[in-house]
Amino acid sequence: MPSEPTRTDGSAGGEAAQPEVLAAIDGGVLTLTLNRPEALNAITPTMLATLGDLLLEASEDDSVRVVVLTGSGRAFSAGVDLLALGGRELTNGIVGDILDVPARRVTGLLSTMPKPTVARVNGHCFTGALELVLSCDLAVVVAEAKLGDTHAKFGLRPTWGLSQRLPRLIGIAAARELSYTARVFSGAEAAEIGLVTRSVPATELDDAVDGLVRAILANSPGSLAAYKDLYREALELSLSDGLAYEAGAVYQIADTADRLSGFGS
Repeated sequence: MPSEPTRTDGSAGGEAAQPEVLAAIDGGVLTLTLNRPEALNAITPTMLATLGDLLLEASEDDSVRVVVLTGSGRAFSAGVDLLALGGRELTNGIVGDILDVPARRVTGLLSTMPKPTVARVNGHCFTGALELVLSCDLAVVVAEAKLGDTHAKFGLRPTWGLSQRLPRLIGIAAARELSYTARVFSGAEAAEIGLVTRSVPATELDDAVDGLVRAILANSPGSLAAYKDLYREALELSLSDGLAYEAGAVYQIADTADRLSGFGS
C-alpha cells in the first residue's frame, strides 16, 4: 500500500497521469486491467468509476464478445485502498457511498451484462477485490495466489454482494468459515471448493485464460446471453419458478440458421 493516497486525477508528484484501469480489445475480447501495481492495484473510487464506465460501454458494444478482468504486476488487487478515502471515518464497518455506489455498479454490470465475464486472477486478491471476482461468470486463478475475505479482521462488513454470492458458490458452511476466520487461502483451494472455475500454475495462466476465452468465442453470442440470464435467474428462483421462467423467456439469437446450415452435411 502507498504511504499516501493516489490523487483522484491519477497523477502524483508532477509525473504524467497513469490510468487506473487499462482497456485493450483484441478479437472481440476486452481486457480491463486494474493498474496501480505500486499499490498492489488497491481499489479507489476513481478506479471503480472508470471500470463502471468501461463495462457499460462494453455491454452495449456488439464488437465486444467477452470481458476479461485482471490486474497489473504481481497482484489482482489487494482490496480497497482505505487511504484513498481521505481520512473519512468509517461507521458501523461500512466504507461509504464514495466506494459502495460505484462498486455496486461494477459488480452489477459484471454479473448482468449480456457478455461472459472472466476474472484472470494473477496474484493477491483480498476482500473488495474478491467481491469483483465473485461477480464475474468465470474465474481462472494462479494456484499459488493468496485470497481472502478479511472484512471481519478490520471491523468491516461486505457491502458489494459477497454475503450473497459467496454462499451460492461454495455453500453456506464454507462461506461462514472463510468469512468468520478471515483466513488467507490459496488459488488451488479456491478451485477445490468451487469459488473459481480453475486454478493453474502462474506459467500457465495466459494459456488457460486464452483457451477458455477461445472456447467461449466459438459459440453463439445470443445463446451465451440467454444462458447468462437463465443461470442468474436459477440462483434466485425456486425450481418450479425457474422452469417456468426458462419456458417463457424470449431471447434474440440471430445466428441459429447459419449455425445449423452445416449440421449433418
